[in-house]
Amino acid sequence: MTKNNSRRDFLKSAALTSSGLILGFNWFGQEALAAEVVAGVSTEAGNTAFNAFLSIQTDGIVTIFSPNPEIGQGIKTAFPIIVAEELDVDWANVKVLQAPLDTKKFERQVAGGSGSIPHSWQRLRKAGATARQMLVEAAAKRWGVSASDCTTEKSFVIHTASGKKLGYGELATEAAKITPPTDVKLKDKKDFKLIGSTIKGVDNKAILTGKSLFGIDFHREGMVYSMIQRPPAFGLKLKSFDATAAKVSPGIIDVVSFKDKVAIVGKSTWEVKKARDLVKIEWEKANTLESSDDHNRIFKELLDGTKNEVRRKDGDIETAFKDAAKIVEAEYQCPFLPHNPMEPMNFFAHVREDGVELVGPTQTPQNAQNQTAKLLNIPAEKVTVELTRMGGGFGRRLGTDYVLEAAELSSIIKAPVKVMWTREDDMGGGSYRPAVRYRFRAALDKQGNLIGYSLRGAGINAGNPTRQDNFPAGAVPNLLIDSSEHKSAITTGPWRAPITNFLAFAEQSFIDEVATAAGKDAVQFRLELLEKAKTAPTGAIKYDIDRMKAVIELAAEKSGWGKKKKGVSLGFSVYFSHASYVAQVAEVVMKKGKPVLQKIYAAVDCGVVVNQSGARNQVMGGIIDGIGHAMYGNLTFKDGKPEQMNFNTFRLIKMNEIPAIEVTFVNNGIDPTGLGEPALPPTGGSVANAIFKATGKRLRNQPFIEQDDKMFESVS
Repeated sequence: MTKNNSRRDFLKSAALTSSGLILGFNWFGQEALAAEVVAGVSTEAGNTAFNAFLSIQTDGIVTIFSPNPEIGQGIKTAFPIIVAEELDVDWANVKVLQAPLDTKKFERQVAGGSGSIPHSWQRLRKAGATARQMLVEAAAKRWGVSASDCTTEKSFVIHTASGKKLGYGELATEAAKITPPTDVKLKDKKDFKLIGSTIKGVDNKAILTGKSLFGIDFHREGMVYSMIQRPPAFGLKLKSFDATAAKVSPGIIDVVSFKDKVAIVGKSTWEVKKARDLVKIEWEKANTLESSDDHNRIFKELLDGTKNEVRRKDGDIETAFKDAAKIVEAEYQCPFLPHNPMEPMNFFAHVREDGVELVGPTQTPQNAQNQTAKLLNIPAEKVTVELTRMGGGFGRRLGTDYVLEAAELSSIIKAPVKVMWTREDDMGGGSYRPAVRYRFRAALDKQGNLIGYSLRGAGINAGNPTRQDNFPAGAVPNLLIDSSEHKSAITTGPWRAPITNFLAFAEQSFIDEVATAAGKDAVQFRLELLEKAKTAPTGAIKYDIDRMKAVIELAAEKSGWGKKKKGVSLGFSVYFSHASYVAQVAEVVMKKGKPVLQKIYAAVDCGVVVNQSGARNQVMGGIIDGIGHAMYGNLTFKDGKPEQMNFNTFRLIKMNEIPAIEVTFVNNGIDPTGLGEPALPPTGGSVANAIFKATGKRLRNQPFIEQDDKMFESVS
């Protein structure tokens, strides 16, 4: 990206020529509004009263400006697929452009919560269908026939009786003169041609050929670079610093401090990195410097304590445990985890007298705009945000700390600056997945029925570490879920599938323990609980029983559950998150006396699948992420400082440790639900349950390899 790629130039690139059709559609509310023709020659897209655009040019090219940040979830491909489907356009004639932040024209410009497609589904379909109907009316008018006698296919309007046809580009100017319909008919889902097919990502070629797509690639003529030394431990603050040696280093322009940080500014990343090592800094204690041993003590106090917030209570839990024929108890724990996107944090900022320009990878551009405006005490409309593609985020780029660093530093040095983080900066000063522990108890009657269930969650900066209305809530007559929290100087934040990324493992592993204690099959035990939730529910049911039952049965069928496979142990797990349902079966075999994960079967209900390629990548990526962090990921602290600062000490999953993955989607025809996150939560449980079947050993602590490293020694 160069200086010419400004927001104004972006808008100019979308401007109309003397002819052509441009449609705007509203992103607000539950229903998409009727499209509006933007009249006039060379009308800039930004001048319309609507806030997202579909354009059809005279050459037949259809463009959609994608407002949501692209973080690898494939939204820049999925959005135009939806429009092209309803428009009946040839996919070869479709392109998509990344829109900048514009709070007047767009709603929910966010990459998070697996919500982009669910939010935009109807809006995008109606935009395409509206354009299609206007093109049909324009063709019918030219031919002097009824619009009902015309059809469309691959960018052509066709008169069925005569066989006449006209291309969309030929009709665009005439269509622009037609009043947009207020009501349009959408395709029956059984007639979809593009939606549900396999289409490669629109950025694939650019990525493979090394084009400048990512924030770390961004360059602006005249900008300077900066690296920042932040406190090396959580709980420290800046006391003093001596930058004498750094300031005389080659390429260094200045060294400044702000908010307990020291920023080195220079002409290149390498020069500022070398100079940063020369700055002598003295830190002092501001808060308690916590270590992992402290956290062990804190967790015990929280779990044993009495100051817990009740999240849900059904029935008489005390009596249920008093009268139980058998009680099952277990504790599960998970560590802090860094996000570790392959592209470290970076951002460009230019604070001028007339406004602020921000460019870079952010999952929440509007939040970046608002927080920058607040920081600099200026109106939000004076801050523009251009979005680059992101090399991963997993929730880390929902935060704005790295954006604000760039903005504040630019305001201090009075120059455009790009702030760069190293991997050590990213892992050492990032926002982590909270550390959480859970204490479970289950009460069984003489017939092995679950009559009581209690869950206590304790977290460090985790907020509510439970999801009190998730399964098995509603299926147990007596239930208690409560939680407590310890406030720490260690910063935490959303991590892919927040809370459920670990809670699902704990819950599904414990349910397996209970099924084993009851002498029942793990799959059948869950189905029985779902049947109780359906026929005799206790309290609110906030999950779809039939959808969960369907993925359970599908995963069991695909994996051959219940059919003995020689030397193969199966583990089951199912979870509901982000409005979607995923069931998994893990296959483990023993090699040289060690358990080896060889395959995962995944049954996924996310409603209509827009793009098979993107959807499968999301599911497989979530599963691999789930396996890797359950097996290997761990972040520990010593006196407030992370002990793992790079990949030489933080273990990631390796290519040869990735099993075969078989994904099957449920074809139930409902509108799309979330997909970027739901496949991760059930993974840890399916793997742990399979390993138990193979070895007889329960894995209750993540990472598994540190619970019993001898069990997982290499067998290659």
